[in-house]
Amino acid sequence: MLEQLKEDLVRLNLELPRNNLVAWTSGNVSGRDREGGFVVIKPSGVRYEALRPEHMVVLDPQGKVVEGKLKPSSDTSSHLHIYRARPDVGGVVHTHSRYATAFATIGKPIPCVLTAMADEFGGPIPCGGFALIGGEEIGKVVLDSIGDSPAVLLKNHGVFAIGPDPEAAVKAAVMTEDAAATVWMALQIGRPEEIPAADVARLHERYTKVYGQ
Repeated sequence: MLEQLKEDLVRLNLELPRNNLVAWTSGNVSGRDREGGFVVIKPSGVRYEALRPEHMVVLDPQGKVVEGKLKPSSDTSSHLHIYRARPDVGGVVHTHSRYATAFATIGKPIPCVLTAMADEFGGPIPCGGFALIGGEEIGKVVLDSIGDSPAVLLKNHGVFAIGPDPEAAVKAAVMTEDAAATVWMALQIGRPEEIPAADVARLHERYTKVYGQ
């Protein structure tokens, strides 16, 4: 079932190591089937280069495995919690990308000092509190902290990104790391000034409603 979504998720999971967002088997991408409400997620502890569509795990919104022979990601409960609370979300991504996780390690949001951040995030990338892996706790912190941003940092942990579909969520994760790296470099040579809120709003409006095809 959901063969196209499984194929898409294999491709999108491979974007994580390709963009240096994960190491070994860490991180994951999931996607929601809008029609049936099922969620498809990466299996736990499987190397990215070994992933195949048949390895993907299909679950119902409550977490019951509907199809798949492998164990789902250890972050599954948090992904499902986000999907249940946010009907607008069709994709969830978790990474431990280096520069973004450096900010998360010290519990610091990434300030909006780049026009690209204003475009993509509409403000700073927030940082939520600490939560243990395995249950819904991380999903609760994500929802409590993310606001209108497509990405949030989790203290001492990493990045969660969301989107209307899995590709949009992966894009947000990629852009989070790109912004984090640039801001970190800027902090080594000075104190970057945050873009005024009114200008951030104008940039975000243009990017979301005018930019592109």
